[in-house]
Amino acid sequence: MLRTLFALILLTLPATAQDVADVAPLPGWQIHTTTYDFDTLVTRTRDAVSANGMAVVTQAGPTGAAARRGIEIPGNRVIGAFNNDFAVRLLRLSTEAMIHAPIRLYVTENIDGTATLSYISPTTLLDPYGEAVSDVALELDTVFAAIAEDAVAR
Repeated sequence: MLRTLFALILLTLPATAQDVADVAPLPGWQIHTTTYDFDTLVTRTRDAVSANGMAVVTQAGPTGAAARRGIEIPGNRVIGAFNNDFAVRLLRLSTEAMIHAPIRLYVTENIDGTATLSYISPTTLLDPYGEAVSDVALELDTVFAAIAEDAVAR
């Protein structure tokens, strides 16, 4: 009985901040640490997407939904960016490669309150589809590098 009561009490307590590590380098990832806070970097990233001829076509993140459940986690947002010109060109070269459209930009809040912008380079994402898509992948590398540069610039 005492164990059951203790378990019920634990279930009613609000969850505390969850341990989430900062983004670590992985092969093909481009990681840009900043001194910006999370919300500022999300806004700057969305603005940089538009300024570089792309569109924000998706956005998702668990932070708000977790908070509504009483769980505190650091800011976390995935921003999908692409444009129709690249979509049509890529689709003509490889139907399968379109699984990677939109390209995702990942904004994460660091343990120290700053934020990081990360993404997997388009050439890494599109490498499995061979030489046919390599020119588009290289163009996308240039565009996403410019997006990142604009978003993290001081």
